[in-house]
Amino acid sequence: MTIFIQSLDYQLWNIITNGPEIPTKIVYGQRVLKLNNEYNDHDYKLLQLNAKAKHVIFCALSPSEFNRVSYLDSAKEIWDRLMVTYEATNQVKDTKINRFVHDYELFTMLENEIVLACMHVSMMLLTL
Repeated sequence: MTIFIQSLDYQLWNIITNGPEIPTKIVYGQRVLKLNNEYNDHDYKLLQLNAKAKHVIFCALSPSEFNRVSYLDSAKEIWDRLMVTYEATNQVKDTKINRFVHDYELFTMLENEIVLACMHVSMMLLTL
């Protein structure tokens, strides 16, 4: 998906990885958000890039995946949520490996169990 998005518009990929640039202004030396009626063409372009990035991601999602991330405001938030879900963090990966090793160590064939049933259970363990 990375290459697909970059091929459409590299700025979209930048928005997804770094987050959107929110239109702001300087008031009394402080950076504050602009009101909607203060937006100029550049500000609308920035907002449109985030909307395009969200749209590209949404088009690639199943309905259930869409429902899990559609409420998020930025393409970066959506991308980060999907990364955690599908690539998982190191902690999640370690937990899954530990669970698999534990289940494998406890796996035994019962006296009256047939080999095919035992193999079915072992295959289920492998696909976790």
